[in-house]
Amino acid sequence: MQNFSDILPTLASIDHLQAIELYDADGSIAGIIENKPGSSGSVKVYHHLWKKWGAINASAAREGLALYAEHTEDARQHPGKHPNIDRLFQVIDKDDSLTVETIPVGIA
Repeated sequence: MQNFSDILPTLASIDHLQAIELYDADGSIAGIIENKPGSSGSVKVYHHLWKKWGAINASAAREGLALYAEHTEDARQHPGKHPNIDRLFQVIDKDDSLTVETIPVGIA
């Protein structure tokens, strides 16, 4: 099994992004992931999933859990420790879909 740190370099650059905003079916904000130390890896994962799937749906979420590698099991064992992984579990459990809006660098 690959580690998360091995997977990240295989995903597209997110240097152009300040953040990713996630919206639920009724248009309410479901989360914001900022491109900063500690969450930039999640921006990379969510950006990849959005580019591939067009939204964060159950299929995208399952792929995301695989991309998070060893962190996925840690999230299962410690709910709340990895909120961006927890969100993927919720998408699968609820058969939900989140839309994505990318916020480019320089937009406040």
